[in-house]
Amino acid sequence: MTTVIATVVIPCLNEAGSLPGVLAAMPPGFTALVVDNNSTDGTADVARAHGARVVHERVPGYGSAVHAGVVAADTDIVCVLDGDGSMDPGELVSMVDALADADLVVGRRRAVRASGWPWHARVGNTVLAARLRQRLNIDVHDIGPVRACRRQQLLDLGVSDRRSGYPLQLLVLAARANWRIVERDITYRPRTAGKSKVSGSVKGSAIAIWDFWKAIP
Repeated sequence: MTTVIATVVIPCLNEAGSLPGVLAAMPPGFTALVVDNNSTDGTADVARAHGARVVHERVPGYGSAVHAGVVAADTDIVCVLDGDGSMDPGELVSMVDALADADLVVGRRRAVRASGWPWHARVGNTVLAARLRQRLNIDVHDIGPVRACRRQQLLDLGVSDRRSGYPLQLLVLAARANWRIVERDITYRPRTAGKSKVSGSVKGSAIAIWDFWKAIP
């Protein structure tokens, strides 16, 4: 019997096409918890059919879905991973290993094809990361969707953003709390199905950047 090392929270809005591949690639010891955030394509049914635990979060927003998953998790360590197939769940292993010397491990995306990361999303991410380094003196280069930390420590941090600003507010609060924050490179590919709700359009990226910018002191 495999010992459960971490819960992988996967916030989802209409990711039925990508989830089978994501769940099939989950490494041993990592249990998937899919948070269905008002999907209309059968995401929850697909997740259950492929062995994932499912919780539902009716309040829309990336932060709402992530928070619901962290609350529902029952392991000391939690990871967060998108359900679009753009990242390899196997790379979570090295991120969790890095928690031996860190409080928060964030994935730094390394795109294998430019089309996997539209220019408007990449530019916004670069600008925001630079501002974080300047204002808070934390060595991060990606406001990324992949991270690993200890569940209770994360809940105690009190991240309140329930939209796309959640990842950045987490970094801001973690820096203020003197968390040890480290980055690990992760492979970033084009999503395997559907269209991104954030980086898939200039408008979506602009909304995310605005949410992020408001969170920087």
